[in-house]
Amino acid sequence: MGYLFQLLPAKNIQIDLDVKSKKRVFDQAGLLFEQSIGIGRKSIFEAFLEREKMGSTALGNGVAIPHGRLDNLKKSTAAFIRSKNGIPFEAPDNKPVFFFFFLLVPAKATELHLQILSELSQLFSTENILKKMHNSKTPEQIYEIFCDWGNHA
Repeated sequence: MGYLFQLLPAKNIQIDLDVKSKKRVFDQAGLLFEQSIGIGRKSIFEAFLEREKMGSTALGNGVAIPHGRLDNLKKSTAAFIRSKNGIPFEAPDNKPVFFFFFLLVPAKATELHLQILSELSQLFSTENILKKMHNSKTPEQIYEIFCDWGNHA
């Protein structure tokens, strides 16, 4: 536990993204990953969309954890996007999603994938963390939240 900040490069954090749909936020995440790991955004977009077809990755409380597997990925990586106005995402509480933690894992990383999702679930169920994320003014402040979580998890 406590390794989320190792998966999330500070450059993969974007705040106050002004998009209105699931596909647009997936596209933006694809762009972040394309720039950081050099894998085409289309394959990343499709990995997220494919997983979402099995059911929404929204947890409720304004949080979603879209995730996907890629054959050509060497190690797990992440991106975080905070939406400016929230996006309809078929959340269990029917509320819009503001916080998106995008996770990409190698195709065969089953156990690690589950551990990461479990840790994310714990982090995003902490009300104090959600408040800090909401009130953060810069991507660096968001990154610090993940680093602090790593020290306490």
